[in-house]
Amino acid sequence: MTSPLPALELWAGLECTVRRVGDAYLDEIILTGHEQRASDLDRIAALGVRTLRYPVLWERAAAHAQGNARWAWTDARLARLRELDIRPIAGLVHHGSGPPDTSLLDPGFASGLAEHARAVATRYPWIIDYTPVNEPLTTARFSCLYGHWYPHLRDARAFVLAVMTQVRATVLAMAAIRRIQPRARLLQTEDLGYTHSTPFLASQARFENERRWLSLDLLCGRVDERHPLWRHLTSELEIPSADLAWFRAHACPPDVIGINHYLSGERYLDERLERYPEDAHGGNEVHAYADVLALRVLASGVRGPRGMLEDAWRRYGLPLAITEVHNGSTREEQLRWLAEVWRAALDARAAGCDVRAVTVWSLFGAVGWDQLLTEPLGGYEPGVFDVRGGTPRPTALAEMVQQLVHRGRADHPVLESPGWWGRRSRCWYPPALDERSLSESRARPLLVLGAGGTLGSAFVRSLEARGLSYRPLRRRDVHGTDVADVTRLLRDTDAWAIINAAGYVRVDDAEAEPDLCLADNVDLPTALAKACRSHVVPLVTFSSDLVFDGALRRPYVETDQVRPLSVYGFSKAEAEERVLHCFPSALIVRTSACFGPNDEANFVTRALSSLAQGVTFEAASDVVVSPTYVPDLVETTLDLLLDGAQGLVHIANPDAVSWYEFARRAARAAGLGTSKLLATQDGPPCPAERPRFSALQSMRIPALPPLDDALERYVRARSN
Repeated sequence: MTSPLPALELWAGLECTVRRVGDAYLDEIILTGHEQRASDLDRIAALGVRTLRYPVLWERAAAHAQGNARWAWTDARLARLRELDIRPIAGLVHHGSGPPDTSLLDPGFASGLAEHARAVATRYPWIIDYTPVNEPLTTARFSCLYGHWYPHLRDARAFVLAVMTQVRATVLAMAAIRRIQPRARLLQTEDLGYTHSTPFLASQARFENERRWLSLDLLCGRVDERHPLWRHLTSELEIPSADLAWFRAHACPPDVIGINHYLSGERYLDERLERYPEDAHGGNEVHAYADVLALRVLASGVRGPRGMLEDAWRRYGLPLAITEVHNGSTREEQLRWLAEVWRAALDARAAGCDVRAVTVWSLFGAVGWDQLLTEPLGGYEPGVFDVRGGTPRPTALAEMVQQLVHRGRADHPVLESPGWWGRRSRCWYPPALDERSLSESRARPLLVLGAGGTLGSAFVRSLEARGLSYRPLRRRDVHGTDVADVTRLLRDTDAWAIINAAGYVRVDDAEAEPDLCLADNVDLPTALAKACRSHVVPLVTFSSDLVFDGALRRPYVETDQVRPLSVYGFSKAEAEERVLHCFPSALIVRTSACFGPNDEANFVTRALSSLAQGVTFEAASDVVVSPTYVPDLVETTLDLLLDGAQGLVHIANPDAVSWYEFARRAARAAGLGTSKLLATQDGPPCPAERPRFSALQSMRIPALPPLDDALERYVRARSN
């Protein structure tokens, strides 16, 4: 009788690639700040995670020679993991090519890694689980087939030799470890994808779908004369059969096969090049074809993580784990992907597959994968924590991890809607999408009050793009400031959050009609806060830099004292106090000088329109603000809402500039001259007094992208 499987576990890991491009090394442990933050291990423990893929990397410990290994950092970190009762899975090479004196094609790579493995096992004999080489086939592809990483080759034979070198290194490393720790287990990871194709390219797809198993087949001693790739390896690539026989004689089947599967992992090959952009065109030595993301073209969907698990189980019959789950996307898509992979693991177990764990990856995010680690720096993708503010800030993934660890399931309103990979908008190319393959969403909505205004409509556009269910409301849809009316609205819509983008925005007119201003800017958000508190529903509302008087002459942070100079500024300051008094969990976003591509009335649009027509445009050179690009403001606000952020936060692009400098930079981004741009001081008097310096800076979250970057995106959006 088969013993029942233990409960599915949630493991974790942090991006720790040390890759070489030319003679330059990129170290993710340094780039994400983990090198300097020993406290990260306590943050991991607080999640409830008890198994952690953790780097004990050859390149870091022994950059020149094993006798000169540097162990102090690893000694301290592993000792702390042991104190916290967290079981490490020690990774020895992670997308690396070894220290500078070796490479993936060096016969000495395998013996060198074995020496490092022996040193690790001797120093830490209590470690049981090892991944000597992470994703050997993927690393070989990027290094020797695509030329991205060292040694920068584009050669099919070099690719196979690199795979063999890494698998040989794994075998020798495990032998060295087991001589010291006989109970040591091999957890071998590989990035498994799948290739779909038109019937014309079926043979190419079959070849790629066999090649994806090469590293694991070698490790398991399965590559012999009956293997589907045998002729390709021995005849076409002239790999000596004796070299392949070595792996059969030294078979080292994994104790657990770790599958790393990403949304980009399934590809579609199509010889009809005219259907696809040129950057997707490629081919083999015989046929030209496009290679695109399968999700963007297949009408019936893809195999997905469950398909990968079932494929591996049928082929090997060995225990499985999903060893990386990461989605470099918006926060709700990260939540949806983790939830989908967790469900896939449960479904595969129910179908008879021995799946032991799912691993949430990139705990502290990743840097540069948007450029495939080919550039010195690249974009940052947050993970369970966002490190851009210095101190890691838990994202919505942190709560989901805790739910999965403690309850085995996760709850969040965004999980009621499909990810982009399950929505109608996912297909970019023919054949047409079969909507029967998509699940219908009955998700609870997010209410957007003021959806007809500039900010509210920007939220609507973003919510559409991000697949978040919402209900747009205009100001008149909420009668007066009646808390009971808001309560009924929450009950009737079953909304899970409210974004209040409504409000009185005419700063000068407010001096003559303060009652109207206070009703919209104070009474309404206060009523929303009271109703949201009663229903335990998150609330986001907006404030302004005009709550300050400008006397500090340096960027204002969240803790600075408010001293408004106008009725409008007073209304925002009063709303902040009242909302947080009755609902401390509310999120209040202070922002400044907003501009966006869909608003004809904002400062940038008016300035560029005048300059383009040769009309003089005046801008104050003695009033300093922090311009804020509305799309950046909206995306950051949504992420903070999903992360459960509370209290006051400043969101603005980081540059503190005068209105004149703002217009000058906008003109430069648009390619316009500035001869008609006039700098003024002490301009015509306005009914409402403004602070001369109201730039914003945040102590809580990282700044938005630089102003010039935002202006370039604004210009591109306006021209489309």
